[in-house]
Parts: sequence; C-alpha cells; structure tokens
Amino acid sequence: MSRFMFSTGIENSSPTIENGRKRIDEMAACRHYDFWRDDFALVQDDLKVRTLRYGVPLYKTFLGPDRFDWDFSDLAFGNLRTRSIIPIADLCHFGVPDFIGNFQNPDFPQLFGSYARAFAERFPWIQLYTPVNEMYVCATNSAAYGWWNEQLRTDKGFVTALKHIVKANILAMHEILKVRPDAIFVQSEYSGYNHAESPKAIAPAEFLNEQRFLSLDLNYGKRVNSQMYRFLRDNGMTEEEYDFFMSEHLKSHCIMGNDYYEQNEHNVDESGRTASSGEIFGYNEITRQYYERYRLPVMHTETNTCEGPKGTEAIWWLRKEWANVLRVRNSGMPIVGFTWYSLTDQVDWDIALREDRGHVNPLGLYDLDRNPRPVGKAYKQLIEDWRDVLPAQSVCLTVPLADAAPFSAPAGDSSKQERSETR
Repeated sequence: MSRFMFSTGIENSSPTIENGRKRIDEMAACRHYDFWRDDFALVQDDLKVRTLRYGVPLYKTFLGPDRFDWDFSDLAFGNLRTRSIIPIADLCHFGVPDFIGNFQNPDFPQLFGSYARAFAERFPWIQLYTPVNEMYVCATNSAAYGWWNEQLRTDKGFVTALKHIVKANILAMHEILKVRPDAIFVQSEYSGYNHAESPKAIAPAEFLNEQRFLSLDLNYGKRVNSQMYRFLRDNGMTEEEYDFFMSEHLKSHCIMGNDYYEQNEHNVDESGRTASSGEIFGYNEITRQYYERYRLPVMHTETNTCEGPKGTEAIWWLRKEWANVLRVRNSGMPIVGFTWYSLTDQVDWDIALREDRGHVNPLGLYDLDRNPRPVGKAYKQLIEDWRDVLPAQSVCLTVPLADAAPFSAPAGDSSKQERSETR
C-alpha cells in the first residue's frame, strides 16, 4: 500500500538539566502516561491520522547493557497496532539514560545500536523509524549552548556530541535493517538559514550556513567543504571517524525530514551572534536548499506555533505551512508527508526546556485536557479536504509501506491484555 503521510506526534523529549541532576520528561509534563489511550483515540477517531511520530523516552526503557523495561512500550505500541496507526518510532529524543551519562560518552553509539536492535526484535512489525531526533539541535543545545545534558559551550564539545549522535543514528539503522530489511528511516532534522545583517557579517553567516548541514552531511555521507572539514578535525574528529561517515551511511533507506518553525531563521551580526529573524525565506525555499544538496524524498516532520491572543494565529501558520508543502510539491520535489507537532500542548518549550517551570505552551492540536484547539479542527478539515487529492497530482507523494506481518507477542508480553481490551 502507499499513502501521503498526514501525521502528528506525541512529544517525548527527555534531556537532563542542572548538570544532570534533573530529568525533563515531556510525556510526564503533558500527562501522556495518564491519557495515552485517549491520545491514541484522538489520533485514530477524531483526526483520522494514520501515521504518528511516537516513542517512549529512552531512559525509561534502556536500563543498562542488555537490560530493558518494555512494559509501557508493549502497552503503547501494542495499542497503536490494534488501531492500525502506523508509528514512526522515535527512539532517542534529546536525552540518554543515566547509565550513559550524556552525548560526550564514546560508548553511546554502540550502546544505542544494541538498543535499536533489541527494539526492532521486540516490535518487528514497525517499518518507519527516526533513530535519533534532530541530531543537530541535540548536539547544539547540549554541547554548544550549554542548555541540556553535558551543558558544554565549546566547539570541541559540539563536534564530540555530533559525531557520537550521528554515529549512533547510523549504527541503529544498520542494526534495525538486520531485523527489518525494508525499514525506512525518516530523519527528522532542523532546517534553517542564517541571514547576514551587514557585509561584515557575510563570513560568519556563510560559516553557519555550512555548519547547519553537518549532521545530515555525516549521516548521508556527503563530503563537507574544506572549511567544515578543518572545523571538524580541529575539534577532535579523526580521519578514521570521518571516513566512517563517508562509507557507512544508508542514504538509500532514508527520507529527509525537514522540521521548520518561525524561529528557524536567524540574523547574524559581524561577531557571529545570532537572533531570530522570523520567517524570511520560509519552508519552501529552505527545503529546496536541502533537497538540492541531498536529493532525497522530503517530509515536513515538525511545525507549530502558539494559538495566540486572537485564537487564529496557529490556523494562519498551518495554512501557510501547507501552502509551502504544496509549493514544494509543485516545484517537483518529492514530498511524502506533513506533520503538526504535537498532538497536545507542550510544556516549557518557550524556554527550550532549560528550566522546569511547568508553563503550558498552547502549541498542540488539543489542549492538555484533550479538548480540540481551533488549529486541531482546522487540521482535521485540511486532512479531510486533501487526503484523496494529492496522490493523483504529485510527482512523488507516496511511500511504500509493507503490510504488517501477523502479530506474534513475545513471551511474557504484557501488552496481550491491553490488545484484548482494545479490540
């Protein structure tokens, strides 16, 4: 079967702050652990969305080498399957288990690869994966901005985090393919642009505009330019490590997920300092830049904006992003899906999870009481209007998805009772 993937997601970020002393768990903050059945019912019965970006925080399931707690994963993914909701399995979203520490740990890639293999063996019916979410953002916020996890502010810390994160992503893909040879990897990643404020800012803006590609360059085996190669080598990447990325990539199994928010574009001054510029180019133009670099099918994997005082600001943004998706399609770029992220409101993303304030951000299709927001109603109508129109008019708007094999629960699978209850 094939389909255009209208999608949403359930926010599962889990970084640590306060030098590792405190864990931020968005699923807890958004009460998903209490309302997960209701959340899945909204996806299936109200929105009528068939694909869902979803994963349980890594720290909850990966307890140590060869030690896993699958209890909640069995319940949640088992329920998704009974509902015929196709998960895009999100395995690592901004945080690692305490026993790993943070992204500076050189053991992380191998350990994460082993986890991905165990996950794929546990849920062999899952075909779509995002092994590591937003690799560039994760490395930047953890090791360049000093906000999460290792909380470093150095180029060396950034390069170390980035090479470990991307290697972990690649090793996970290799391990998943051993279990599910037809797996497809939707690499949800930041897409942005840096605008020079003045002629003196051109050089730092050009540097940042090459640096923004680093995670995907390494992930897809795209040779970086001489300036970026020197940057990587000067900050701890060895020749052997660089050669790994050039030779072990799995680009042919990938869909390039482009996440775009109004804050993704920046003004750059002559010292290299950046500040949000708001939308200048927009999703269509920035996606064109990424597509011309990698020549991969595209999915709009994240966007949102606050509801706003008028109550219509999010609807306006939804329509704007959808118009950009159609423009990408009409320009001949193969776009296969669109995502409003996330299903419900989020908590503390207005400060990028740097503190635990408990401030609700009205970004979701539903509020935290699971009542629809105006943008939720608008998205539902958009899906109804366009679901059967796009495939007939597109250059490449569908993704082949193998029919799920008959379910066979692992021994001791705690999701058996849940599946029985939900039939």
